[in-house]
Amino acid sequence: MRDSFLIAQLSDLHCGSPFFDPDLLRGAVNEIVALDPDVVVVGGDLTAEGYANEFRTAARFLAPLFEAGRPVAVIPGNHDSKNVGYLHFRDTFGAGDVAGKGDRVLTLRPEPRNGAPRAVTLVAVDSTKPDLAEGEVGRERYDWITRQFEPPADLRILVLHHHLVPVPGTGRERNTVWDAGDLLALLPEMGVDLVLSGHKHVPFVWLLNGVLVVNSGTVSSYRLRGYVRPSYNVVSVTDRRVEVHCRFPGAGERLIATLDRVAGRLESSEELAGMFTKSTWRG
Repeated sequence: MRDSFLIAQLSDLHCGSPFFDPDLLRGAVNEIVALDPDVVVVGGDLTAEGYANEFRTAARFLAPLFEAGRPVAVIPGNHDSKNVGYLHFRDTFGAGDVAGKGDRVLTLRPEPRNGAPRAVTLVAVDSTKPDLAEGEVGRERYDWITRQFEPPADLRILVLHHHLVPVPGTGRERNTVWDAGDLLALLPEMGVDLVLSGHKHVPFVWLLNGVLVVNSGTVSSYRLRGYVRPSYNVVSVTDRRVEVHCRFPGAGERLIATLDRVAGRLESSEELAGMFTKSTWRG
């Protein structure tokens, strides 16, 4: 039996895109099912253009993750909100916990393990704006988010599609969350421990004011920058340590970051620092 709380984080599937590789997604889903994490986070951009048939394709590939009652949080990304696609998202994956938005709240009580969190609150927010690449959480939702994190919890997780800080190697920054500054200031006040995001197709990890921010790559698209490969993240959490592994569907994994939660010290691996070096990411 493992001694940690395990999160599988995948994002940016882009079903329907000419860059979409169904074998990559199928492989990732099979690996996650075998891993049997405590929760699965699907962080948006399930589709290329927000069309109904693309959502049906995504749902078909993701179906094994929902079997056996496994907790799964799915939120839309900016591509999913194109062409009024947010309606198809709702029809496919259900209405969120806030009217008109795809927000999700999970209160998790995993089986007791020594050193692992026993009470986990996960709040996944819809940061999309229809037909825009940019994202926004919106100050009108801050109170609602804060209330979700008020009950006692050993681990508090915020999930959104858009990244809160510029991601290295992704060019001129134009579409971080519009209200990123306000949200970053609120995170410590809300007691958030971990933020999971995607959008830019590049995995990276930061420690900001005691909050670990983990960005995922694209799991099944070849819309890639530099030598970065299709990937998803596996995040392992205990009361003393967080490890972030970057997994390449069908091709192994690499430890990219370790957080000492007691000392508040983040160590990023050479693999993460050298992700634009061919010898590092191509093996």
